[in-house]
Amino acid sequence: MTGRQEVLVAALGVLVVVLFVVAVGVGGGVGGGGRGDPAARSSLVDLLGRVGGGTSAVDPVTVDADCAEAPGRLAVTGDCELRVADPGGLRTLILRSPEAFTVEAPAPGDADFTVEDDLVPADDGTGAVTRIAVDRATTVRVSCSGGCPVTIARD
Repeated sequence: MTGRQEVLVAALGVLVVVLFVVAVGVGGGVGGGGRGDPAARSSLVDLLGRVGGGTSAVDPVTVDADCAEAPGRLAVTGDCELRVADPGGLRTLILRSPEAFTVEAPAPGDADFTVEDDLVPADDGTGAVTRIAVDRATTVRVSCSGGCPVTIARD
């Protein structure tokens, strides 16, 4: 092995050790035992999102629904199907309501399953919010037992 190759191998070894230390620090340690908090935000992930440009929200104008009052505003009574036009890439459909609601949506990509979630308003008064990954034209079902207003948000 030449001197240049030895330096390259040593540098690669140092890089692997540094990446391991960072992974353990960010991940809470190997076998940390915690399940994690799905609502928690990682500062590292937020930083990478800002650097990489993040994902943009679905434009409310591209969503059609029988329960639509206006672009971006829905009056859901029982079930309402939202038809999202092809966004041309991965986007996030953000739905907000001051009341509890249920959402059912197909998973993005080639996954062959549907995701369902019951959302309840947050204790801080911000209402119920869901973020749904959309990468193609799709239909999302929103349900409210007694009826509720739902907003298609941009953030």
